[in-house]
Amino acid sequence: MMCLVSRTGRELQRYDMGRRLVVGCIPYRYKNENGEVEVLVISSQKGHAMMFPKGGWELDESVEEAALRECFEEAGVVGVVECKLGNWSFKSKSQGIYHEGHMFPMLVAEQLEFWPEKNLRQRVWMKVEEAREVCQSWWMKEALDVFVERLASQTLTKQDFLN
Repeated sequence: MMCLVSRTGRELQRYDMGRRLVVGCIPYRYKNENGEVEVLVISSQKGHAMMFPKGGWELDESVEEAALRECFEEAGVVGVVECKLGNWSFKSKSQGIYHEGHMFPMLVAEQLEFWPEKNLRQRVWMKVEEAREVCQSWWMKEALDVFVERLASQTLTKQDFLN
């Protein structure tokens, strides 16, 4: 049984040299046998922006566990968190302080009908190019670019292996 309540508050949040540590994911799936990839974007809580799931990394979890939790809470998807795409330092629009964002790709295994923030957010599967256009955060766009480069290199490696 899963809990359908999001964690709230800042008491358990991790900080490093005054920067709040946040973790995000790029949820993805293969649309067809040709290997076409779709990514999942979500609306902000206020509904004015599109982004990838992200939130605070808490003291009682690993960075990968935080990534899984954020995808579950905000987007209602579960899956396999893969190797980190990188770290980005960015300034919070709402709080005016710097955060350090850790981004991961997550291959989605299941899309849930009910999840904690279902009534707060919209989720939309789209092509990578579309996601890059609608995503409001520069650092998430950069993470998406790293993800696309990684997928392309993996595809080339597989083709080399098969030849």
